[in-house]
Parts: sequence; structure tokens; C-alpha cells
Amino acid sequence: MPMETTIKTRVSSSAPNGVKALAASGGSAKAASKNPSALFLLMLMVLQNSSTVLVGRYTRSVPAEDRYEALNLVVVSEIGKLLVSCVLEHRTMSLPSSIRTHILSNPLDFLIVLIPALLYLIQNTLLYVALSNLSAPLFQVMYQMKTLTTAIVSVLMLNRRYNVIQWFCLVGLGIGVAVVVTGENGGNSAKTDASMNMVVGLTAVSVACFSSALAGVYFEKVLKRKEGSGDKPPVSLWMRNIQLAFFSICIGGMQILSKSNSESKPFLHGFTPMVRLLIFLQVAGGLLVAAIIKYADNVLKGLATGVSVVTSTFCSMLIFGTPLTTSFATGGSIILGSVYLFSTRGDKPKTTVKLPDIKEDELISNPKSPKVNRSVIT
Repeated sequence: MPMETTIKTRVSSSAPNGVKALAASGGSAKAASKNPSALFLLMLMVLQNSSTVLVGRYTRSVPAEDRYEALNLVVVSEIGKLLVSCVLEHRTMSLPSSIRTHILSNPLDFLIVLIPALLYLIQNTLLYVALSNLSAPLFQVMYQMKTLTTAIVSVLMLNRRYNVIQWFCLVGLGIGVAVVVTGENGGNSAKTDASMNMVVGLTAVSVACFSSALAGVYFEKVLKRKEGSGDKPPVSLWMRNIQLAFFSICIGGMQILSKSNSESKPFLHGFTPMVRLLIFLQVAGGLLVAAIIKYADNVLKGLATGVSVVTSTFCSMLIFGTPLTTSFATGGSIILGSVYLFSTRGDKPKTTVKLPDIKEDELISNPKSPKVNRSVIT
């Protein structure tokens, strides 16, 4: 009978193309890290993440009367993401045809995106509240709690399993957060801006982490959900982004209209060139996430997280004069190390390839059969 074999990345060059392709798809992160496109993505991730936090903190440091409304910024950013996603979806598949197939002909599938859209809207709005009340380095470090919240929600909603090292990393992440918060409360409170409220900032970033975890895990469940009919093409990532942005705009727009009165600020009030730059960075971040899903790996994301926090911390010290305490450096190092190890020490899935019409004795004795190193057969 045909033998089903698990093959790792070492496959002879004489093996069929299909076997080589499947083996290559399970390549190691080390090979991916040597890919120039992956290194380019690393630089873009560091630049985008660091710039977004620093520019966001700068735009929230202006006087309250000149400050933009966070919800207005989120809605404008979602409009930008919607337009860009429409263009990219049209390049993949005709946009009117895609709308008919995935929205008009399947409204229930369209409506399930409403839940993560609402959660993402809450998260994005709270992030600007946090940036108004926390320094850029403290915000960056505290926002790494989303790794912990996402892991917990993944276990509850997706029955995901983590190894012992990853659970130790999650515990270390919690310890690092506690060290940072304790140090900030004890030694830095007198040096912060009078308009900043650390309790409000920490609460906002904590709720944003839980919203991010719930939205991300739910959206992952939606993306991996099996399609009901084989005749319809699968919903692309760009179409899901279109659906998310559409609901976010609708929900945010209704909130803005409900709050509008004679004393409220105009919709684009406070949209200075730096705020427009922030909107551009937010839209670019959405595109970057899609590229990461396609080309990058967990090692790259973990490395980019650490480099981004270090970069934004030193830039914040130079631009805003943010002091760097020993407790922050210690706790931040624990957090970054935990995030990196958590993302790089996960169990790597094996690639299972069924070799048809090859019996076990033929695989060993027949020289014309695909050459597979016996030491890698499990």
C-alpha cells in the first residue's frame, strides 16, 4: 500500500517538483531571514511601528483645544484603508464581481465581520487615549501585553496549545509589565506632563490589548472558516479588509453624528500635516500586515517588535526628553525577551507529503524512486 511520509526540508534535487515545493514551504525561519524581501519587511516594520508611536505621541501632546478627536482620525484612517483595499482587490479580482459574490450573494458571511470591526474600532480609539496619557516608551512596552491576552483568548476560542517555554514566556511577560508599572508609579510620576493621567493611560492600553486579542482571534477564525460552496472563490484578505473598514466607518460615523452639536469640533479639526502623516502610517501599516502574513515569519515579527521598542525609546528620549529608569530598562528587557522567545519557540508544524504508488521497499531499494534521506523520515 502507498506509504504516507513526513518529510522535512532536506529533499534530494532529483525528487519531483511537487515534493520539493511542499518541502520548501516548510523551510526554516533561518532561510526566511536570508530572504532580501524579508529583511526589507523588517526595516519597514521597524520604521512604521516606531514612527506611528512617535508621531502619534507628538500629535497628542498639543493643547486640548487644538487637538483632533481620536475617533475622527480612526474613521479617516479606515476610509484610507478601504480605498487602498478596493484597489488591491480589483487587481486580484474584478471589484464589482467580488462585491456581488462575497457581499450581496452572501450577506450572513458579510455580517459576521461586524464583531471584529467593532472591536478594532474600540482598540484604535483607546490607543490614542493611551498615547495622550503615557510616554511613547511606556506605551510601546505596555502594548506588548497583547501577546499575553491573545494567547489566552486563542486557548479559549481556538483550543490552541502552547509549549512549556511559551507559557514561561507569558509569565515573564506579566512580570516585566509589573516591573515597568511599579517603577513608573514610584519614580517617574513627578516628571510627567500635568495633562497626562497614568491610570487612564494604563486602563486604556489594557482594554485595547483585550479588544485586539478578541478581534484578532475572531478574525483569524473567520479567515480560516471553510467556505460553504466549492463553486465560489474564497474570500481574499483584501475583501475581508474592505468589510472590516466598511463596518468601522459605519460605526464610527454613527458615533460622530450622535455626538455632533454646536459646541463640538469640526470633523477635520486639528488635522495638521503631522496628523496627515499619522494617517498615512496607519494605512501603510494595514498593507504591511498583509505583506507580513504572506512573506514573513514569527522570528521576523519578534525581532521587529524588539527593534521598534528600542528605536522609539531612544527617539523619545531625544525628542520628548523622556527619562529612562532602571526599572523601565529591566522590565522592558524582560518583556521584549519574552515576546521574542514566545514567537520563535513555538512548535513548528511538519509538512506531510503522500507519495503515491511507492511502496516502502521500493523507496529504499529502487534507485529510480525519489531520493529521500532516510534520516528525515519520521
